[in-house]
Amino acid sequence: MASYKSSLRITLPITCVIFETILIILFAMLVEYDQETDANLWHQKLRNHSETNYNNDFYYRYPSFQDVHVMIFIGFGFLMTFLQRYGFSSVAFNFLIAAFSLQWATLMQGFLHGMQHGKIHVGVESMINADFCTGSVLISFGAVLGKTSPVQLLVMAMFEVTLFAVNEFLLLSILGAKDAGGSMTIHTFGAYFGLVVARVLYRPQLEKSKHKNSSVYHSDLFAMIGTIFLWMFWPSFNSAVTAHGDDQHRTVMNTYYSLAACTLSTFAMSSLVNRGGKLDMVHIQNAAIAGGVAVGTAGEMMLTPFGSMVVGFLAGIISTLGYKFLSPVLEKKLRIQDTCGVHNLHGMPGILGAVVGAVTACLATSDVYGEGMEDVFPEIYNGKFLASTQATRQAIGLAVTLGMALFGGIIVGFIMKLPIYSSPPDTICFEDSIYWEV
Repeated sequence: MASYKSSLRITLPITCVIFETILIILFAMLVEYDQETDANLWHQKLRNHSETNYNNDFYYRYPSFQDVHVMIFIGFGFLMTFLQRYGFSSVAFNFLIAAFSLQWATLMQGFLHGMQHGKIHVGVESMINADFCTGSVLISFGAVLGKTSPVQLLVMAMFEVTLFAVNEFLLLSILGAKDAGGSMTIHTFGAYFGLVVARVLYRPQLEKSKHKNSSVYHSDLFAMIGTIFLWMFWPSFNSAVTAHGDDQHRTVMNTYYSLAACTLSTFAMSSLVNRGGKLDMVHIQNAAIAGGVAVGTAGEMMLTPFGSMVVGFLAGIISTLGYKFLSPVLEKKLRIQDTCGVHNLHGMPGILGAVVGAVTACLATSDVYGEGMEDVFPEIYNGKFLASTQATRQAIGLAVTLGMALFGGIIVGFIMKLPIYSSPPDTICFEDSIYWEV
């Protein structure tokens, strides 16, 4: 039975009720349907014969939204079920913080991107963007998995969503960087924010729970469910908010080939670095989907299928080597206890994706893009600056993201360290029974 210190009986109900009450009040004051969701406004357009029902953005965006939603709740949730005695918490805490984050993200992103006449207008695209923000929070959750209470996770989500929205606004609106699949805004930010939080929350006595920080046969099988869902739907994730037509088509194709190449390099490297040439399920569960992360920024660009495969192949190698050699160093030397290895799946591949995006932008020419340049690089198309300037802005975007993640993670980590959140003691981390009836 959980001790009083770790009991959620008071802290979790209070936190959930207060957070949801605030959300409901803010939604009542600030949020309304957009033009394609509002019954009156949409039917005015129909009466004017300027639209038909089939032109509603729902029919273009909802299939992608559905895929992204599955990734958030099933893909990420089951990917983290590898711990032998933490399956309930992995799936359910993922569920909890995702449900909170998508509501808070609607508000935070709306304040910065979607305010019209003092109101936040919401539709299917804002739902996709809120899920993207939620994905970043779930990446950070992976770094502290098994060592935090659900109350701590809700507090982390509240602050991280806010910082995510600010960082996204700086990159996309102020700098004009391109990042459709979120290599920088989602993966790099979420990974390094989570890593810094994990460092601040370092547990010197975690060795006492070390035996539970491992998998068993069936828990790894459950985790592979998450991997397969993520692998299948990642093309939708990267293309969900790109322009209709060739841009979305190209992003899906680039992601498709990057993931395939990444899978082969992951299997190759896993066999190469392990004794006896045996495969490690940790590598296959995680590194095989790093190609989706690495192609996120350049996915809508003219990367070419060949280029996408090179990016995916490199991502699989980097991620697998990170799990094998770098994770132990981070824990031993830097005291970063990264439970899920988010540095290897999201951090390094995210940086690779940002670099690939900058290089690809630098090589953009009107001969290659033609009139399509207007969708991908509108500032270059309009003659406001050169391709090299766009590349510089992409690089600055990476630096800004890292700065926001690192400094934000430090501050939020110390807030989460306060002894008021019913966090588990070092001796019973990675254990469902402290918070669940089992």
